[in-house]
Amino acid sequence: MEGTNYLGIYLSKDTATVVCLGPEAKSKAVLGCFSVNIEEKDQQKPQELARLIAEGCAKRDLKFSEAAVALDCSMFMQHKVRSKFNNPKQIASTVRFDAEEVLGMDITDLAIAFKVTSSSQAGSSLTVFTAQKKQLSDILTSLQSNNIDPVTVEPDVNCLSRFILQNVSLPPDLCSLFCILSESDGYFITFAESQQTLAMRTFLVRPTQDRNELLAREIPVTTALVESDKPINSIKIFDSTGSVDCPQLSEKLGIEVGSLDLTEAAAPGPEALADCPDPVGFAIAYGAAVSHLERAQSVDFRSDFMPYQGRKVRLQKALKFSSFCVVVLMLAAGLYFQLQLWQENKYRNRLQGKFEKQYSAVMFGKKPPAKTNPVKKLAGELRRIENVKKGLLSVTGEESISAKLTLVLEAFNKCAEQTDLNVDSVSITTKTISIAGDTSSRANTLKLFEAIKKSGLEILQQNLGAKGGRDNFSITVVPKK
Repeated sequence: MEGTNYLGIYLSKDTATVVCLGPEAKSKAVLGCFSVNIEEKDQQKPQELARLIAEGCAKRDLKFSEAAVALDCSMFMQHKVRSKFNNPKQIASTVRFDAEEVLGMDITDLAIAFKVTSSSQAGSSLTVFTAQKKQLSDILTSLQSNNIDPVTVEPDVNCLSRFILQNVSLPPDLCSLFCILSESDGYFITFAESQQTLAMRTFLVRPTQDRNELLAREIPVTTALVESDKPINSIKIFDSTGSVDCPQLSEKLGIEVGSLDLTEAAAPGPEALADCPDPVGFAIAYGAAVSHLERAQSVDFRSDFMPYQGRKVRLQKALKFSSFCVVVLMLAAGLYFQLQLWQENKYRNRLQGKFEKQYSAVMFGKKPPAKTNPVKKLAGELRRIENVKKGLLSVTGEESISAKLTLVLEAFNKCAEQTDLNVDSVSITTKTISIAGDTSSRANTLKLFEAIKKSGLEILQQNLGAKGGRDNFSITVVPKK
């Protein structure tokens, strides 16, 4: 699947080896590998190599999500640099100044990658790699123009070191030096007991050079440069030409020397290597493809001058797409609820129109009130009509005269005999009732007033006086509200 495959590309000036690994890179799932080279010397090499790589992947249907590049040792330089820091962030921020001091030249046009080989309180020993920025920029732009945007660009020896760690068992009781010889390049790699790369060294090999003499001379130099408490006591050699005599070299160096089969270590199968004749190139490209497994420790030229933005761009695109989807969903939800509201309002307006007609018919042409509940208004009107039918109210809503008179008579009947009541006059209007009369005493007059109040009437005015041994009164009352 395109979403989980990884592509490793080993680039030299005119050749490239490509390895595609499946999602489980640790299980050596080689999906395909091939090599391409430029035959015409006058062609633009980076652009042509990138085109051939893209065509090779398309021809073999190799799809991938991430790519990584291993740069041939002929395209970079390697240096030993000492840093006074042991914190990775401090080393990264000062390594360019340290390298410039060691090289004694302006390195503005150089891209830098480094690896910490040893560290202590006094500082750190670094292996620093430098490459021309323009050359790297041409490679990256050429690959990007063919839809390949590598996450990292590393030295080939670092990718080869990763391949050995992934595929070759390292005996804990031996301190081994690995010597890998291709057609034109040589690599020395040794590891610490913690299985971290202790030392790396590259050198060029001439086609006509005697490789036994070359290794007999270079191995002692390399072992002398290795900073380790444990001496190297084993040498593993892979020679692409098969011309190295391991027993003879062991006798000459006094160290155990054995052969190493790179293709057998990776176990891709003979059919997978049909288009990839160079085992060293395959191992380097394989090591580049699994760089994502230890991205925090990558020795990356690209991070120094052209940081990888692909993941950030993909995240931005995903966020834009997600935002677009959220906006569409919100618009759809808003439209749905707007339609629901429109339907509800339409139904409500129909009911309102029907209700207004019925309300107007009942309330003699009046419209329903806007600020009060029309149901309460109708309920009040119903009570008024019932009171009119009972005689308690007039048609206009006032208390009827008969109702008022009934209340007055009820009060008189309750106390007339006790108070020796004489009524001179009763005058009833639509609003008030005026009563004039007398009782046998002031106490009886007050009893009358109390009876009137208990009958549902309220005394607004009163005049009291005594005449002829009788207590006279004149009052104005109204029904209580």
